[in-house]
Amino acid sequence: MNFITMTLNTITTELSEGILTVTINRPDKLNALNMAVFAELNLVMDEVDSNAAIQSVIITGAGPKAFVAGADISEFSQFSKEEAMKLSKEGQDTFFRIEQSAKPVIACVNGFALGGGCELAMSCHFRIASENAKFGQPEVNLGLIPGYGGTQRLTQLIGKGRAMELLMSAVMIDAATALQYGLVNYVVPAEELMAKGVSILTVINSKAPLAVAGCIRSANAVFDETKDGYAVEVSEFGNCFATADMKEGTAAFLEKRKASFTGK
Repeated sequence: MNFITMTLNTITTELSEGILTVTINRPDKLNALNMAVFAELNLVMDEVDSNAAIQSVIITGAGPKAFVAGADISEFSQFSKEEAMKLSKEGQDTFFRIEQSAKPVIACVNGFALGGGCELAMSCHFRIASENAKFGQPEVNLGLIPGYGGTQRLTQLIGKGRAMELLMSAVMIDAATALQYGLVNYVVPAEELMAKGVSILTVINSKAPLAVAGCIRSANAVFDETKDGYAVEVSEFGNCFATADMKEGTAAFLEKRKASFTGK
């Protein structure tokens, strides 16, 4: 069976019209993240990177209650300091792969996105929420802090003051507040959530793939202290001029027709 349609132990995948839907599938655990989920997310990202049939990705959670309600605490509650740091680094590396994917990855957040679930959603390029979605970083209730990039991405996305409050208070915010804060792009009824994600990605998939990838790399460079974002933009802009898609796009514009991009 083809990987993109097979069921893994903790994740299901389905490819349709170039959009790979990745569903965290542990509804009895509110889709809590464990080591198996991280391992399978890495397998999925391997497939996203290598499979030309995949143009973009939606990440969501199984069932109506939760996107991902957090990490599987029972798996690491007895970890040593060194084991905890290794867990944190491996989780960050997985989410960094999602954030740096050259193909668009969006989160369709249904229900609770707490702790590691909020961190997973924030690693995606942007987020759409159902009206019943809830976001939060409740780690301080456990004597912990977010370990999968949450302290960094939450601050980037909603600003230092609001991030500090949510991180230190462990207060959950609803979908409307998340929209107001800029944490999500849209809030829609639950029954419209996936359709909204598909409609946005259908538009993006019609654009030049190499240019879309260049947008992702350039925007990500804003938050990478090792890079000059403007220099990255200059490089990516120049790279576009060496592509067949740029020649097709400009010719189509001048000829007043729809462009046909090939990703070359």
